[in-house]
Amino acid sequence: MDPLVIGVDSSTQSTKAAVVDAASGRLLAVGRAPHTVTGEGGARESDPERWWAALAEAVAAALAEAGADPRAVTGLAVAGQQHGLVVLDGAGRPLRPALLWNDTRSAPQAAALTGALGSGAWLERTGSVPVASMTAAKWRWLRENEPRSADAAAAVRLPHDFLTERLTGTAATDPGDASGTCWYSTATGAYDPELLALLELDPALLPRIAPSAGTRVGTLTPAAAEALGLPGGVPVAAGTGDNMAAAVGLGLGTRGLLDHPAVSLGTSGTVFAATRTRPATAALAGFAAADGHGTHLPLGCTLNCTLAVDRMAALLGLDREDAAPGGEAVVLPYLDGERTPDLPAAAGLITGVRHTTTPRQLLGAAYEGAVFALLRALEELPAQGAGGDAPLRLVGGGARGRAWVETVRRLSGRPVVLPRTTELVAVGAAALAAGAATGDDPVAVATAWGTGGGETLPPVAPDRDTLDRIASVLDRATPLLTTQGHR
Repeated sequence: MDPLVIGVDSSTQSTKAAVVDAASGRLLAVGRAPHTVTGEGGARESDPERWWAALAEAVAAALAEAGADPRAVTGLAVAGQQHGLVVLDGAGRPLRPALLWNDTRSAPQAAALTGALGSGAWLERTGSVPVASMTAAKWRWLRENEPRSADAAAAVRLPHDFLTERLTGTAATDPGDASGTCWYSTATGAYDPELLALLELDPALLPRIAPSAGTRVGTLTPAAAEALGLPGGVPVAAGTGDNMAAAVGLGLGTRGLLDHPAVSLGTSGTVFAATRTRPATAALAGFAAADGHGTHLPLGCTLNCTLAVDRMAALLGLDREDAAPGGEAVVLPYLDGERTPDLPAAAGLITGVRHTTTPRQLLGAAYEGAVFALLRALEELPAQGAGGDAPLRLVGGGARGRAWVETVRRLSGRPVVLPRTTELVAVGAAALAAGAATGDDPVAVATAWGTGGGETLPPVAPDRDTLDRIASVLDRATPLLTTQGHR
């Protein structure tokens, strides 16, 4: 039997499990299972037990579709949505639903934490300034709003940590996902004791930090093996956050490509690059990469990407691809508040509408507003800048949509690479699983697989008029968006 590895992408909306040929990187099958997200007025929560059930369902579906013998599986790894706060009791069961990355109720706590130390001190320690998305702000929200849950916590985990622990019985995380908490220091490569004291978070509640996301942290327990339909003893990697896994799948890292930017179009939008430079700007999250070589993964994130544009399409009664350039219309699609720019209380804004404006133009303007925010963040990445012309690797669900691809090309003026591998988070996790099974460097594994390669679309002249129009509207509307929709 040819050896197989399984990479799991446990995202906001669903779990995907990829069965991959360990030698060639060929994607044999992908199984899927949905999650449930609840909450109103800024709240976004999910039951972690549903993540566990979805993981088992997705693995079973993938193995069945591939016609694979479970005995051929040699490694498994989980990549999870970043920043979510999971609090467990002494038996490892969730005390309450997890607070998700896009839960904006913790915006006041983020502002208070920033004020307590100042932006510069946070950047120096963690590489990031607290915003509502960060786990530290969510822990402070829990302490202030549900102190009984905080006091009862026997363990604090990130989403991928929770699943890895269910698989192995071992509490472990990796530098990449840990760097999104704002209690891990990218300067020292360890939890920061002074920040933990500020947060009133006992370090004994946290998992140990493995040297890298591909480090073998354990094997499937008998109970986990039975739940997943796999043999016991399969090696399990530490795993990482979804953005770090996508970077691995693209071959970004010390043993691969450095300073090559990627744009991910999913529920959220992200821009990131693997770099040896440790950034220090509040416009980016200064994450660590997953490879364990001291590589950084500076990342800009927007809350509103494909989900927000799809909602605009539904409101207009249009198919998501039925869009045209916005003309004079400007749409800032901040339907869930926004992280970049940091406007957690904002709602969507539409302006510049004329009698001649068509529904297709309004939908196109929503695409433009979402892409504009990502390009603003891209300018902050080391080695990119406003005049950068490096190809953009376009990934995520939106990368399969014509309207998204053409809007990125038109507004960026850069070449665009469309990787042939579509499930890069799950495939990146599969490379981590291969690392756990063989000891090989996961970025080197993904590079050998060639999963980051694909069609390259040439640049087109950037649409400066649209860029300038959106920038002008955002500058003038920021005071309104800052106070809009206080929750």
